[in-house]
Parts: sequence; structure tokens; C-alpha cells
Amino acid sequence: MTASQDVNEAEQLTIAVEFSGGLEMLFSDQRHHSISLPRRNQDGRSPNVGFLIDHLCRHVMKDTRKELFVLDDRLRPGILVLINDADWELEGEESYELRSGDNILFVSTLHGG
Repeated sequence: MTASQDVNEAEQLTIAVEFSGGLEMLFSDQRHHSISLPRRNQDGRSPNVGFLIDHLCRHVMKDTRKELFVLDDRLRPGILVLINDADWELEGEESYELRSGDNILFVSTLHGG
């Protein structure tokens, strides 16, 4: 590993993102993703789950039906989010600051009737 790779890795954090309940079809039918994010966003703050959701929509989602994942720039109701196996409501929801090694799981609970 070169010195520039060490610096680049130090400036990035890597998290695991998973999709279930049909959401994986919005993300190239891939359930598991390894996502690298900058340790600081443009405001100099650590990226949070809200930043991750925006990043996923802009850079990972290939499907054009963005409204199945977000509405009005917020995660769509009916999607359960687990942060390291804990309900995101216990972790601060979108304001939870991401750390390297975190596992974020998005599960759709919406079912057609």
C-alpha cells in the first residue's frame, strides 16, 4: 500500500448498506453495497444518514423511480432503517453520524393490496 492510498483511506469512511423488501430492485437488484464516503462533507461535518440517503439517490440508485425511496427529500414512510441492527429512531434517525464499519439496512414494509 502506498502513502497516497493510506491518506485516501484516512479521508474516507466505508460502510455496508443493505436493501431488502424489494428496495434492492431500485439499486441494480443488488442487496449488499460497500459505500465509501468522505469523512467530512462540504460543510466540514461528519456525514450522517441523511447525507447517505442523498448519496444513494445521486450515485448508487440506477432506477428512475426515486419516489419509491424518498419523498420530498426525506426517506419514504414505510421504510424501516436499522443502524447496526438497532432501529434508527433510537439512534437519531437522519442525524446519526456515520462511522467506518457501520451497517445500514433499509427494509421496505410496503405491500400491495
